[in-house]
Amino acid sequence: MVSTASTLAPAPKARAEAKAPLAYAWSPALEKEMAPLYARVKNVITPMEWPYYAPLIKSINELKAQRDAVILAHNYMTPEIFHCVSDFRGDSLQLAKEAARVDAKVIVQAGVHFMAETSKLLSPEKTVLIPDMRAGCSLASSITPEDVRMLREAYPGVPIVTYVNTSAAVKAECDITCTSANAVKVVESLGAPRVLCIPDQYLAKWVQSQTKVEVIAWKGACEVHERFTGEELERMRADEPGLKIIAHPECPPDVIAAADFTGSTSGMIKWVKDSHPRKVMLVTECSMASNVAVEAPDVEFIRPCNLCPHMKRISLENIYDSLVHLRHEVTVDPDVAVRARRAVERMVNLTN
Repeated sequence: MVSTASTLAPAPKARAEAKAPLAYAWSPALEKEMAPLYARVKNVITPMEWPYYAPLIKSINELKAQRDAVILAHNYMTPEIFHCVSDFRGDSLQLAKEAARVDAKVIVQAGVHFMAETSKLLSPEKTVLIPDMRAGCSLASSITPEDVRMLREAYPGVPIVTYVNTSAAVKAECDITCTSANAVKVVESLGAPRVLCIPDQYLAKWVQSQTKVEVIAWKGACEVHERFTGEELERMRADEPGLKIIAHPECPPDVIAAADFTGSTSGMIKWVKDSHPRKVMLVTECSMASNVAVEAPDVEFIRPCNLCPHMKRISLENIYDSLVHLRHEVTVDPDVAVRARRAVERMVNLTN
Protein backbone atom coordinates (compact mmCIF):
# COMPACT_ATOMS: atom_id res chain seq x y z
CA MET A 1 0.00 0.00 0.00
CA VAL A 2 1.30 3.43 -0.94
CA SER A 3 0.33 6.35 1.24
CA THR A 4 0.10 9.57 -0.75
CA ALA A 5 -1.12 11.79 2.05
CA SER A 6 2.19 13.62 2.25
CA THR A 7 4.11 13.83 -0.99
CA LEU A 8 6.62 16.36 -2.22
CA ALA A 9 6.30 15.20 -5.82
CA PRO A 10 4.88 17.66 -8.34
CA ALA A 11 1.79 16.68 -10.31
CA PRO A 12 2.60 14.50 -13.33
CA LYS A 13 2.69 16.14 -16.74
CA ALA A 14 -0.26 15.83 -19.08
CA ARG A 15 -0.49 12.45 -20.77
CA ALA A 16 1.04 12.32 -24.25
CA GLU A 17 -0.64 10.43 -27.05
CA ALA A 18 1.24 7.72 -28.93
CA LYS A 19 2.06 9.06 -32.41
CA ALA A 20 1.65 5.70 -34.16
CA PRO A 21 -1.87 4.20 -34.25
CA LEU A 22 -2.47 1.44 -31.72
CA ALA A 23 -3.29 -2.10 -32.75
CA TYR A 24 -5.93 -2.37 -30.01
CA ALA A 25 -8.66 -0.32 -28.38
CA TRP A 26 -10.32 -0.78 -25.01
CA SER A 27 -13.14 -3.32 -25.22
CA PRO A 28 -14.84 -5.93 -23.03
CA ALA A 29 -12.72 -8.62 -24.70
CA LEU A 30 -9.49 -6.76 -23.99
CA GLU A 31 -10.61 -6.05 -20.44
CA LYS A 32 -11.14 -9.77 -19.87
CA GLU A 33 -7.82 -10.72 -21.47
CA MET A 34 -5.86 -8.17 -19.42
CA ALA A 35 -7.65 -8.88 -16.12
CA PRO A 36 -4.93 -11.19 -14.68
CA LEU A 37 -2.27 -8.53 -15.26
CA TYR A 38 -4.44 -5.80 -13.78
CA ALA A 39 -5.08 -7.91 -10.69
CA ARG A 40 -1.34 -7.76 -10.04
CA VAL A 41 -1.04 -3.98 -10.31
CA LYS A 42 -4.47 -2.74 -9.19
CA ASN A 43 -3.05 -1.32 -5.95
CA VAL A 44 -0.81 1.08 -7.90
CA ILE A 45 -2.78 1.69 -11.13
CA THR A 46 -6.29 3.08 -10.74
CA PRO A 47 -9.39 1.71 -12.54
CA MET A 48 -9.62 5.06 -14.34
CA GLU A 49 -6.11 4.68 -15.80
CA TRP A 50 -6.31 1.03 -16.82
CA PRO A 51 -8.60 1.43 -19.90
CA TYR A 52 -6.03 3.88 -21.29
CA TYR A 53 -2.95 1.81 -20.43
CA ALA A 54 -4.23 -1.65 -21.41
CA PRO A 55 -4.32 -1.14 -25.23
CA LEU A 56 -0.81 0.35 -25.11
CA ILE A 57 0.49 -2.52 -22.99
CA LYS A 58 -1.06 -5.15 -25.28
CA SER A 59 0.33 -3.40 -28.38
CA ILE A 60 3.82 -3.04 -26.90
CA ASN A 61 4.03 -6.66 -25.81
CA GLU A 62 3.03 -7.86 -29.28
CA LEU A 63 5.49 -5.51 -30.96
CA LYS A 64 8.33 -6.84 -28.80
CA ALA A 65 7.78 -10.30 -30.22
CA GLN A 66 7.61 -8.97 -33.78
CA ARG A 67 10.80 -6.93 -33.38
CA ASP A 68 12.69 -9.57 -31.34
CA ALA A 69 13.04 -6.89 -28.68
CA VAL A 70 13.35 -6.75 -24.91
CA ILE A 71 12.68 -3.85 -22.57
CA LEU A 72 15.13 -3.19 -19.73
CA ALA A 73 13.39 -1.11 -17.06
CA HIS A 74 15.09 0.73 -14.24
CA ASN A 75 13.53 0.66 -10.77
CA TYR A 76 12.47 4.31 -11.22
CA MET A 77 10.09 3.56 -14.09
CA THR A 78 6.39 4.04 -13.43
CA PRO A 79 4.40 0.88 -12.56
CA GLU A 80 2.66 0.53 -15.93
CA ILE A 81 6.12 0.24 -17.53
CA PHE A 82 7.92 -1.59 -14.74
CA HIS A 83 5.34 -4.32 -14.15
CA CYS A 84 3.42 -4.49 -17.44
CA VAL A 85 5.84 -4.28 -20.40
CA SER A 86 9.39 -4.76 -19.11
CA ASP A 87 11.29 -8.03 -19.58
CA PHE A 88 14.06 -7.27 -17.10
CA ARG A 89 13.90 -4.93 -14.12
CA GLY A 90 16.52 -3.69 -11.71
CA ASP A 91 19.13 -1.15 -10.73
CA SER A 92 21.95 0.01 -12.99
CA LEU A 93 24.15 -3.00 -12.18
CA GLN A 94 21.40 -5.55 -12.77
CA LEU A 95 20.43 -3.95 -16.08
CA ALA A 96 24.05 -3.80 -17.24
CA LYS A 97 24.42 -7.53 -16.59
CA GLU A 98 21.20 -8.28 -18.46
CA ALA A 99 22.30 -6.13 -21.41
CA ALA A 100 25.45 -8.24 -21.70
CA ARG A 101 23.57 -11.54 -21.96
CA VAL A 102 20.22 -10.93 -23.69
CA ASP A 103 19.65 -12.81 -26.95
CA ALA A 104 17.18 -10.37 -28.50
CA LYS A 105 18.22 -8.26 -31.49
CA VAL A 106 16.77 -5.05 -30.05
CA ILE A 107 17.09 -3.55 -26.56
CA VAL A 108 14.71 -0.78 -25.53
CA GLN A 109 16.12 1.07 -22.54
CA ALA A 110 13.38 2.21 -20.20
CA GLY A 111 15.76 4.48 -18.35
CA VAL A 112 18.07 7.39 -19.05
CA HIS A 113 20.70 7.92 -21.74
CA PHE A 114 23.79 6.73 -19.87
CA MET A 115 22.01 3.41 -19.24
CA ALA A 116 21.32 3.01 -22.96
CA GLU A 117 24.98 3.76 -23.70
CA THR A 118 26.03 1.12 -21.18
CA SER A 119 23.76 -1.43 -22.88
CA LYS A 120 25.33 -0.55 -26.23
CA LEU A 121 28.83 -0.93 -24.78
CA LEU A 122 28.03 -4.41 -23.49
CA SER A 123 26.00 -5.51 -26.54
CA PRO A 124 27.60 -3.63 -29.44
CA GLU A 125 26.05 -5.91 -32.06
CA LYS A 126 22.50 -5.16 -30.91
CA THR A 127 20.24 -2.25 -31.76
CA VAL A 128 19.78 -0.20 -28.59
CA LEU A 129 16.88 2.25 -28.50
CA ILE A 130 15.92 4.95 -26.03
CA PRO A 131 12.35 6.27 -26.33
CA ASP A 132 13.35 9.87 -25.58
CA MET A 133 16.85 11.19 -26.30
CA ARG A 134 16.26 14.00 -23.78
CA ALA A 135 16.26 11.55 -20.86
CA GLY A 136 19.49 12.74 -19.30
CA CYS A 137 20.96 12.79 -15.79
CA SER A 138 22.23 15.59 -13.56
CA LEU A 139 25.16 13.41 -12.47
CA ALA A 140 26.17 12.59 -16.04
CA SER A 141 26.06 16.31 -16.83
CA SER A 142 28.26 17.21 -13.86
CA ILE A 143 31.55 15.95 -15.31
CA THR A 144 33.28 15.87 -18.71
CA PRO A 145 36.17 13.86 -20.18
CA GLU A 146 38.29 17.00 -19.86
CA ASP A 147 37.52 17.10 -16.13
CA VAL A 148 38.71 13.51 -15.76
CA ARG A 149 41.95 14.24 -17.60
CA MET A 150 42.48 17.22 -15.29
CA LEU A 151 42.03 14.92 -12.28
CA ARG A 152 44.60 12.50 -13.73
CA GLU A 153 47.11 15.33 -13.83
CA ALA A 154 46.24 16.55 -10.34
CA TYR A 155 46.38 13.05 -8.79
CA PRO A 156 48.99 11.09 -10.76
CA GLY A 157 48.85 7.35 -10.18
CA VAL A 158 45.54 7.47 -8.29
CA PRO A 159 42.93 5.13 -9.84
CA ILE A 160 39.65 6.67 -10.95
CA VAL A 161 36.35 4.94 -10.26
CA THR A 162 33.38 6.40 -12.08
CA TYR A 163 29.78 5.87 -11.16
CA VAL A 164 27.88 4.40 -14.12
CA ASN A 165 25.81 7.60 -14.10
CA THR A 166 28.23 9.15 -16.59
CA SER A 167 28.62 9.34 -20.35
CA ALA A 168 30.56 6.73 -22.30
CA ALA A 169 33.16 9.42 -23.03
CA VAL A 170 33.77 9.89 -19.29
CA LYS A 171 33.86 6.15 -18.67
CA ALA A 172 36.53 5.88 -21.37
CA GLU A 173 38.85 8.07 -19.28
CA CYS A 174 38.42 6.00 -16.09
CA ASP A 175 39.84 2.75 -14.74
CA ILE A 176 36.61 1.06 -13.70
CA THR A 177 32.93 1.83 -13.23
CA CYS A 178 30.75 1.21 -10.20
CA THR A 179 27.11 1.36 -9.14
CA SER A 180 25.68 2.19 -5.75
CA ALA A 181 25.25 -1.56 -5.22
CA ASN A 182 28.94 -2.40 -5.63
CA ALA A 183 30.85 0.87 -5.08
CA VAL A 184 32.62 -0.24 -1.89
CA LYS A 185 33.62 -3.58 -3.42
CA VAL A 186 34.94 -1.86 -6.55
CA VAL A 187 36.98 0.71 -4.59
CA GLU A 188 38.55 -1.95 -2.38
CA SER A 189 39.28 -4.23 -5.36
CA LEU A 190 41.83 -1.75 -6.70
CA GLY A 191 44.24 -2.35 -3.83
CA ALA A 192 45.20 1.32 -3.71
CA PRO A 193 45.45 3.54 -0.61
CA ARG A 194 43.71 6.43 -2.39
CA VAL A 195 40.97 6.37 -5.02
CA LEU A 196 39.14 9.07 -6.94
CA CYS A 197 35.39 8.42 -6.90
CA ILE A 198 33.42 10.47 -9.43
CA PRO A 199 31.08 12.23 -10.01
CA ASP A 200 28.67 11.89 -7.03
CA GLN A 201 30.07 13.61 -3.93
CA TYR A 202 27.54 11.97 -1.62
CA LEU A 203 28.09 8.45 -2.91
CA ALA A 204 31.83 9.06 -2.43
CA LYS A 205 31.25 10.20 1.16
CA TRP A 206 29.14 7.13 1.87
CA VAL A 207 31.81 4.85 0.39
CA GLN A 208 34.39 6.60 2.57
CA SER A 209 32.30 5.73 5.63
CA GLN A 210 32.41 2.05 4.65
CA THR A 211 36.12 1.61 3.85
CA LYS A 212 39.63 2.47 5.04
CA VAL A 213 40.63 3.50 1.51
CA GLU A 214 40.96 7.28 1.17
CA VAL A 215 38.21 8.40 -1.21
CA ILE A 216 38.63 11.66 -3.12
CA ALA A 217 35.30 13.06 -4.33
CA TRP A 218 34.11 15.18 -7.23
CA LYS A 219 31.39 17.86 -6.87
CA GLY A 220 28.42 16.24 -8.64
CA ALA A 221 25.07 15.39 -7.06
CA CYS A 222 21.79 13.74 -8.02
CA GLU A 223 19.06 16.36 -8.29
CA VAL A 224 16.54 13.89 -6.84
CA HIS A 225 18.46 12.73 -3.77
CA GLU A 226 20.27 15.94 -2.81
CA ARG A 227 16.94 17.63 -2.01
CA PHE A 228 16.18 15.37 0.96
CA THR A 229 17.26 16.53 4.44
CA GLY A 230 17.82 14.80 7.76
CA GLU A 231 15.49 17.31 9.42
CA GLU A 232 12.71 16.30 7.06
CA LEU A 233 13.22 12.63 7.96
CA GLU A 234 13.08 13.35 11.69
CA ARG A 235 9.78 15.19 11.19
CA MET A 236 8.43 12.17 9.35
CA ARG A 237 9.44 9.89 12.24
CA ALA A 238 7.62 12.15 14.69
CA ASP A 239 4.49 12.13 12.53
CA GLU A 240 4.58 8.38 11.80
CA PRO A 241 5.34 6.26 14.92
CA GLY A 242 7.11 3.01 14.05
CA LEU A 243 8.28 4.30 10.67
CA LYS A 244 11.38 2.68 9.15
CA ILE A 245 13.44 4.85 6.81
CA ILE A 246 15.73 3.51 4.09
CA ALA A 247 17.91 5.84 2.04
CA HIS A 248 19.89 5.76 -1.17
CA PRO A 249 23.66 6.43 -0.87
CA GLU A 250 23.29 9.38 -3.26
CA CYS A 251 21.61 11.23 -0.36
CA PRO A 252 23.49 13.80 1.78
CA PRO A 253 25.23 12.51 4.95
CA ASP A 254 22.61 13.92 7.35
CA VAL A 255 19.93 11.90 5.53
CA ILE A 256 21.98 8.70 5.67
CA ALA A 257 22.65 9.30 9.38
CA ALA A 258 18.91 9.56 10.02
CA ALA A 259 18.05 6.38 8.08
CA ASP A 260 17.67 2.83 9.38
CA PHE A 261 19.27 1.35 6.25
CA THR A 262 21.22 2.70 3.28
CA GLY A 263 21.52 0.85 -0.01
CA SER A 264 21.07 0.81 -3.77
CA THR A 265 17.59 0.53 -5.23
CA SER A 266 17.98 -3.25 -5.43
CA GLY A 267 19.24 -3.25 -1.84
CA MET A 268 16.20 -1.24 -0.76
CA ILE A 269 13.84 -3.71 -2.41
CA LYS A 270 15.58 -6.66 -0.74
CA TRP A 271 15.49 -4.93 2.65
CA VAL A 272 11.72 -4.35 2.43
CA LYS A 273 11.04 -7.94 1.32
CA ASP A 274 13.29 -9.42 4.02
CA SER A 275 12.30 -7.13 6.90
CA HIS A 276 8.56 -6.71 6.22
CA PRO A 277 8.29 -3.39 8.10
CA ARG A 278 4.78 -2.26 8.95
CA LYS A 279 5.54 1.23 7.68
CA VAL A 280 8.49 2.35 5.54
CA MET A 281 9.71 5.47 3.79
CA LEU A 282 11.96 5.08 0.73
CA VAL A 283 14.21 8.12 0.48
CA THR A 284 14.56 8.02 -3.29
CA GLU A 285 12.60 8.51 -6.52
CA CYS A 286 8.80 8.35 -6.30
CA SER A 287 8.12 5.34 -8.51
CA MET A 288 10.19 3.04 -6.29
CA ALA A 289 7.47 2.88 -3.62
CA SER A 290 4.77 2.02 -6.16
CA ASN A 291 6.89 -0.69 -7.76
CA VAL A 292 7.89 -2.32 -4.47
CA ALA A 293 4.30 -2.10 -3.19
CA VAL A 294 3.25 -4.66 -5.80
CA GLU A 295 5.72 -7.14 -4.28
CA ALA A 296 4.96 -6.19 -0.66
CA PRO A 297 1.23 -5.42 -0.42
CA ASP A 298 1.23 -5.75 3.38
CA VAL A 299 3.69 -2.85 3.81
CA GLU A 300 2.52 0.76 4.05
CA PHE A 301 4.79 3.05 2.04
CA ILE A 302 4.94 6.58 3.42
CA ARG A 303 6.08 9.46 1.26
CA PRO A 304 7.47 12.23 0.68
CA CYS A 305 9.49 11.45 -2.38
CA ASN A 306 11.03 13.35 -5.28
CA LEU A 307 10.37 12.78 -8.98
CA CYS A 308 13.22 12.36 -11.44
CA PRO A 309 12.21 14.52 -14.42
CA HIS A 310 14.59 12.59 -16.69
CA MET A 311 13.24 9.13 -15.86
CA LYS A 312 9.72 10.46 -16.28
CA ARG A 313 10.41 11.30 -19.91
CA ILE A 314 10.01 7.58 -20.61
CA SER A 315 6.36 6.58 -21.10
CA LEU A 316 4.28 3.79 -22.57
CA GLU A 317 3.51 6.11 -25.48
CA ASN A 318 7.11 6.72 -26.51
CA ILE A 319 8.11 3.11 -25.83
CA TYR A 320 5.41 2.09 -28.32
CA ASP A 321 6.60 4.66 -30.87
CA SER A 322 10.19 3.55 -30.32
CA LEU A 323 9.29 -0.03 -31.21
CA VAL A 324 7.13 0.96 -34.19
CA HIS A 325 9.80 3.17 -35.77
CA LEU A 326 12.93 1.61 -34.21
CA ARG A 327 13.99 4.94 -32.75
CA HIS A 328 15.96 6.54 -31.19
CA GLU A 329 19.04 4.41 -31.78
CA VAL A 330 21.94 4.92 -29.37
CA THR A 331 25.46 4.76 -30.76
CA VAL A 332 28.91 5.20 -29.24
CA ASP A 333 32.04 6.31 -31.09
CA PRO A 334 34.10 3.13 -31.74
CA ASP A 335 37.31 4.50 -30.19
CA VAL A 336 35.44 5.69 -27.10
CA ALA A 337 33.53 2.41 -26.91
CA VAL A 338 36.68 0.27 -26.72
CA ARG A 339 37.98 2.15 -23.68
CA ALA A 340 34.62 2.64 -21.98
CA ARG A 341 33.72 -1.03 -22.46
CA ARG A 342 36.92 -2.03 -20.72
CA ALA A 343 35.95 -0.01 -17.62
CA VAL A 344 32.39 -1.39 -17.55
CA GLU A 345 33.39 -5.01 -18.18
CA ARG A 346 35.98 -4.79 -15.43
CA MET A 347 33.16 -3.93 -13.02
CA VAL A 348 30.77 -6.58 -14.36
CA ASN A 349 33.43 -9.29 -14.18
CA LEU A 350 34.28 -8.28 -10.61
CA THR A 351 30.69 -8.58 -9.42
CA ASN A 352 29.49 -11.63 -11.38
